Amino acid sequence: MSPRCLGQKALARTPLGDGWSVYTHTHPGFEQEIGGEEVNLLLLSFARRGGTTEMTNPVYICDTTLRDGEQTAGVVFSNHEKIRIARMLAKVGVHQIEAGIPVMGGDEKEAIKQIVDAGLNASIMGWNRPVIEDIKHSLDCGVDAVAISISTSDIHIEHKLRSTRERVLSDMAAACEFAKKHNLYVSVNAEDASRSDMDFLLKFARVAKEAGADRLRFCDTVGCLEPFTSYEKVKAIIDEVGIEIEMHMHNDFGMATANTLAGLKAGATYAGVTVMGLGERAGNAALEEVVMALKHLYGVDLGFKTERFREIAEYVAMASGRELPAWKAIVGTNMFAHESGIHADGALKDPRTYEVFSPEEVGLERQIVIGKHSGTAALKAKFTEYGITLTDEDAAALLQRVREAAVELKRSLFDKELIYIYEDYLEHCFRESRALVSWAGRALGKDLQRRTGFSPEGRHQIIRLRGQGT
Repeated sequence: MSPRCLGQKALARTPLGDGWSVYTHTHPGFEQEIGGEEVNLLLLSFARRGGTTEMTNPVYICDTTLRDGEQTAGVVFSNHEKIRIARMLAKVGVHQIEAGIPVMGGDEKEAIKQIVDAGLNASIMGWNRPVIEDIKHSLDCGVDAVAISISTSDIHIEHKLRSTRERVLSDMAAACEFAKKHNLYVSVNAEDASRSDMDFLLKFARVAKEAGADRLRFCDTVGCLEPFTSYEKVKAIIDEVGIEIEMHMHNDFGMATANTLAGLKAGATYAGVTVMGLGERAGNAALEEVVMALKHLYGVDLGFKTERFREIAEYVAMASGRELPAWKAIVGTNMFAHESGIHADGALKDPRTYEVFSPEEVGLERQIVIGKHSGTAALKAKFTEYGITLTDEDAAALLQRVREAAVELKRSLFDKELIYIYEDYLEHCFRESRALVSWAGRALGKDLQRRTGFSPEGRHQIIRLRGQGT
């Protein structure tokens, strides 16, 4: 039986030493059946003082790859892909999965039902408009949580909804109350919260809380916030209303992850994310970025199986028909690829000189790339992988050829290309050696003839005479 809902409250903080603390949390309505009895679960989260600050509030991850990620223009997941992605998210450690939009019916609704029936160790959420019929479809799917979404900015209310602030409040409250009567965990989504009048947004949050909402999803729908403003807005809502906040940030200005972290620092307890940041327009905050930033910059280890991050990113990229760029933060192959001579030399001596965490932590491997900017240390290390030990002289000579080839090809070189260059270099050295021996033989022969009157007939005679000390 999977956990019913979130909404944890911290009971205690226990210092563990070395800057680490453990927080014990309970979940209202979060029970599991064990031995025929329903028991309350205690969850533990760990935080460490370090990085830029200590984040004392618990943090939970709500992944919306299957809803907001699939809303990316041109992206469609098949049912078996949605189910597999859900399983992968649960295995990684995601606390809540927004599985889709039940009211769409058809394949969408069937996929959500199958995800619910999979018994994953995660809360399963359905997305809804503030419409009772929408929520009934979510109930049909068996989800334990619903997101009830409506716009709060005047530009949306006037031009999209063709409605009023009062109607927005009444529709949201009615839908929230209906969902709570059916024992659902409720996230009320303030769409376009970032452009909403602050006084109205605070009123919206209060009405949501009074209607029973468990949290408010603060949506930067058009990705127009920056971290400082994000912090201020979220802190104001928490201080004024006292409702839990989820950060749902879009990436139009490239600040989705930064804004998410700023909101969490301000006291938000939920981070809305997608794998690779997949989402509408420029995408959302990326699951892997938020989790790893929390761990390494804020000292908040969520206990995720981060070594699976590359695997799930590759699968979502394949299923969505989207590229997983080599330069993608956290899971891109270039994260641990070193070409620059100074960087590669440092990474070879101690990876910590140019790597914040190990590649194995996210399912990647370190690569020493050989190209235009490589140095002799990297070249010697690369050839060691081939079982070839280069002298300093050989490495210097080869490096010149490598750089010429890289410039001509306009890229770094593959292993086979390096071997070809090495073979050509050996052939060149052999030809030079033969020429040198031939020249030396002729010179020695002339000298012998001058001194002895003996004219050698071939190189073997010269060698034989040299062996006799002549």
